[in-house]
Amino acid sequence: MEKRTGVITFLNNPMTLVGKEVKVGEQAPDFTLLDNDLQAKTLKDYEGKVKIISVVPSLDTGVCDAQTRRFNVEAAKLSDDVVILTVSMDLPFAQKRWCGAAGIDKVVTLSDHKEASFGTNYGFLIEELRLLTRGIVVIGKDNKVAHVEYVPEVTHEVNFDAALEAAKKLA
Repeated sequence: MEKRTGVITFLNNPMTLVGKEVKVGEQAPDFTLLDNDLQAKTLKDYEGKVKIISVVPSLDTGVCDAQTRRFNVEAAKLSDDVVILTVSMDLPFAQKRWCGAAGIDKVVTLSDHKEASFGTNYGFLIEELRLLTRGIVVIGKDNKVAHVEYVPEVTHEVNFDAALEAAKKLA
């Protein structure tokens, strides 16, 4: 499995990403994630939709919480052709609890804890922490990658405007 260094830091400490970097124009790799009811979800489950994949280390941290809440608000402003998925290593039970407490009803939370298939297939898995690094992937209805952001410092925010603009152009 490919490993990349010098791409991200966590609290200013260099980290290693596992998996190949995903690039604009490429076919989006598949993944197997668990939804809040422990059902497997793959890329095919969102066929025909523009997919904004918001990648966070854990919903129980301030920046991840804010990122998911912001996308929940933005989801209401987007076309029905767009789905926002938040992917983390949190257990599905924790994601479900967090969504209920936070009033998240527009964003779909998915867990990569079981296989880390999203993390490794998209190059977001932090080897040292077995968490996902922060970022965004926007995938068109044709399953081509239209926008990718790997945030250089995990504790910083994503570029919401760039991701939303990319998604709106595809919808």
